Amino acid sequence: MTANSFASLPIKAELLASIAALSYEQMTAIQAQALPILLKRQDLLAQAKTGSGKTAAFAIGLLEKLEAQNYRTQGLVLCPTRELADQVSKEIRQLAKTIANIKILTLCGGQPMGSQLASLERNPHIVVGTPGRILKHLQKGSLQFDALETLVLDEADRMLDMGFHEDIMRILDSVPRKRQTLLFSATYPDEIRAISDLIQRDPIEVRIEATHDNKKIKQTFYQIKKGERSKSLVAILQHYRPESTLVFCNRKQQCQELADDLWQQGFHVLALHGDLEQFERDQVLVQFSNKSSSILIATDVAARGLDIKQLSAVINYDLSPDAEVHIHRIGRTGRAESSGQAISLFLESEQWRVDAISKFQGNAVSVESIGSLKPRENFKLVPPMATLFINAGRKEKVRAGDILGALTANEKLQGNDIGKIDIFDKLSYVAVARPLSKQALKILSEGKIKGRKFRVRKLR
Repeated sequence: MTANSFASLPIKAELLASIAALSYEQMTAIQAQALPILLKRQDLLAQAKTGSGKTAAFAIGLLEKLEAQNYRTQGLVLCPTRELADQVSKEIRQLAKTIANIKILTLCGGQPMGSQLASLERNPHIVVGTPGRILKHLQKGSLQFDALETLVLDEADRMLDMGFHEDIMRILDSVPRKRQTLLFSATYPDEIRAISDLIQRDPIEVRIEATHDNKKIKQTFYQIKKGERSKSLVAILQHYRPESTLVFCNRKQQCQELADDLWQQGFHVLALHGDLEQFERDQVLVQFSNKSSSILIATDVAARGLDIKQLSAVINYDLSPDAEVHIHRIGRTGRAESSGQAISLFLESEQWRVDAISKFQGNAVSVESIGSLKPRENFKLVPPMATLFINAGRKEKVRAGDILGALTANEKLQGNDIGKIDIFDKLSYVAVARPLSKQALKILSEGKIKGRKFRVRKLR
C-alpha cells in the first residue's frame, strides 16, 4: 500500500471496491489533499481545474458518510449546467455501485417537472442539480433538506458568472446550518472568497494550480487577417487532421453558424450551446464522446463538465479575454498519457490577449504564420464511428449487454466493431464502426433486443 493509494484512507470496503473497479489506482493531487479533509467532515475551499479528479473526491466524501438505510436527502451537489450535473451524477452512481439501495437523483431545468416529482415520492440520498430547478422544487415543497449533511458547490465561479448567487443563497435558507460545505472553483476571483465567508465555517483551503504539462500539450498561435477566421480554421483542420477537436467560440450564435458552415464543407461537426433542448444536447454529447463526430463547437459555459476522453486538439476560434479561462480550455487535451494540440487564432488587434496568456503562463508563446500550414485539398475528417438511436432505455430494462448481444448474436459483427453504449431513461445510443453502420442498423431494425422490437435509426 502506497501513501498515495485510496486504501491508505479510512474508506469503507465496498467503496474501495468501486474505486478499484474504476481503475482509480492512485489519488490525483486534488484527491490526495482534499479527501483527508472531507473524511474529517471539515469545510473545504478548493481550487482545481477541470479533469483534476475533483468530482471523484467529493463523491467519495459523500458516499463514505452516507447512511443507506436512512431514506432522507443527505447530500446536495449544485452545478452550473445540466451537462455538468449529468456527469457528476454519473460518476457518483459509478462509485455507489457496490453500496446497496443508494438513490441518486438529477434535477435540472429543461426537463419535465412531472417525472421529477414522481421520482421525489421516495427521497433520494443524494441530489445533483442546477440552482434554478432545485429552488423550484423547494418552493413546491417536493424537496426537503432537513437531514442534509453535506452541500457541494461545484464550479462555483461559473455559477456566480451565470447569475446564480441569489438562487444559491435562497437554497441555503432551506438547509441546516450545521453541515459540511464543500466549495470547488476552477478560478479564484474575489467573489469566491466572499461567498465562502458567507456559507462556510473555517474552511481549509486547497489550491491545485491551473497549469498544464507543457510537454503533453503543443500550443501554437496563428495570427490571421480580419474576415479569414473560418478559412483559417479549415486550413488548420486539413493540416493537422485531428481525430477529435473541441472548438471554442465566445458567443453561442457563432457556434451554430460556424457548425453550419463547416458541415456544408463536408466536415462532420456538431454545436453545443444554450439554445438546444436537453434531448438535443444529450445527443450532441453522445455523438462526440463516442467518436461519431469529429468536431464539437461550444462556448465556455456549454463545455463545462464535458466528459471527453482522448481529445486530440483544442482550437480557440476566439481567444478568451481571460488568460486563466484559456488555460482551462487547452487543458482539455493532453490528459493522462496522451499528447494534445492547442491552437489559437487571433487578429493583430488581439495581441494584448496573447501577451496576457504568455504572462500568465510564465513563458513565451509560439506564434506561427497561417501561410506556413500545408492543408490537404479536399480533405475531410471522417469520424471512425456512427451512432444508432434506439427508442428504449432504462424504463424498458434495456442494458448495454442486451444491445451488444443483439448486435453480435449472428457473428456478422464482432465485439470490437461496437463502441460506447449510452443508456438513458427512455432511449439508448450505440456507436458502431462507420463502415458497418448500415449492417448494424439492419440487424437491430429487423431483430429484437431482450425479445422485443424497438424503433432504431442512424444519426447523421
